[in-house]
Amino acid sequence: MIGESRVQEAEKKVQEFKENRHLVELHLIGHLQRNKVRKAITIFDVIQSVDSIRIAKKINDVSFEHKKQQHIFLQVNIGKDPQKTGFSPDEIIKQAQEISKMKNICCIGIMAIPPKNLQDVEIKSLYKQTRKIKDKIKQTSMPNCTNLSIGMSNDYTIALQEGATHIRIGRALFS
Repeated sequence: MIGESRVQEAEKKVQEFKENRHLVELHLIGHLQRNKVRKAITIFDVIQSVDSIRIAKKINDVSFEHKKQQHIFLQVNIGKDPQKTGFSPDEIIKQAQEISKMKNICCIGIMAIPPKNLQDVEIKSLYKQTRKIKDKIKQTSMPNCTNLSIGMSNDYTIALQEGATHIRIGRALFS
């Protein structure tokens, strides 16, 4: 699995390995703007950054046009950070029920990025809350919601302890 934060960057990179594209699962991990949805649907296997009903509806509509069921993760703003996008932890269960009715979307996970400069104990608490949200969504409306994308280079061990199935460790790999 390879994660990319920008649609434009992924578009360039896909050309470099197009002969082996079938060997790679490509995930969009950065914010997706509505005007980039059409291109994202054609490039990415999974969009991890679905942060609103509005973007989910657009992905569903474009996926219908492409006769595709797009795999997604719902992004939760677990720390209620005004600098981050995502569903509110208080509303995500209800929003997930609405998204579960969209036929060209299959939610396979939850993604969260905590606010910066937190202590490990605070990060652990937020990741635990994220896991509980994922479990509740899986139980109530989206049985395929089994993945948990949490953790980055500085806190991936905490994320793994809390059940992460996907971690973002680019900085640790490339620095």
